[in-house]
Amino acid sequence: MADQADVEAALAAIVANAVYPNGTSAPSAIGGVCRIYRGQPNAPALDKDLAQGTAHVTIMADVGVKNVTRYPRRWDELAPVTASLAVSVAELSVSFAGVCAVGQLVGVRVDSVPFPYAVQATDTPATVASNVAALLRAAGLIVTYGGATLSLPAARVVVARVVTGARSVQEIRRQEQMFRVQMWCPAPAVRDALAPVIDVGLMAANFIPLADGSYARVKFVGGQTEDSAANATLYRRDLVYQAEYPTILTQMTPAMLFGTTEVTADAVIIDTISN
Repeated sequence: MADQADVEAALAAIVANAVYPNGTSAPSAIGGVCRIYRGQPNAPALDKDLAQGTAHVTIMADVGVKNVTRYPRRWDELAPVTASLAVSVAELSVSFAGVCAVGQLVGVRVDSVPFPYAVQATDTPATVASNVAALLRAAGLIVTYGGATLSLPAARVVVARVVTGARSVQEIRRQEQMFRVQMWCPAPAVRDALAPVIDVGLMAANFIPLADGSYARVKFVGGQTEDSAANATLYRRDLVYQAEYPTILTQMTPAMLFGTTEVTADAVIIDTISN
């Protein structure tokens, strides 16, 4: 079931797709380097990056959740989605190709640890690779990539899949929460260029898919600009969005990403699902 972490992850993926439409191995939409992640920035790292002209974009939930449950409980069967995104693995490299569409779930398993990513409507194979790489790096893994291919040179075994499937769901609760997208920029011009790119990217669709197959309805509610006198190199702008998203029960899960796995001392993997 979805919670605020899933909404933050989906918003971060959309922001990354807007700022880096060809993946982070290509130039950003504003030309400069931009780091995008959930949570608050580390002050020393932020100061260092700002001095070098690098902007940060952070995504985090505001305090407080409102219960807006209003629909009766019932089981709804979701139509299956045909897989149009393909993934291939060559030794320790993973490559994506094809057409991205909502309803597909990408899974990369590194040494028995799975990393799922829900494909967004704005994704391309390159941005899928970029967003999966961000998940892997957040877990402390070494990742290199270019275009639609990522590599894990320090891994022992890498498996990747794209799955879809039909399932029945029942909504048991619905909540409303504010999420703040904060831009920490080294110059006013960078902030002015970055804000509309992010805002248009987030407002391109009224509903965004979450990792559990549900959707969050997102709308813009406000923002603020802050030029701190304490830091002459920091120019900040916040965009605030309201997300309404459900908590659901699932009667039937989608196609399984990964089965039973065993990694031995010789790096042998046993999987109940074939590659």
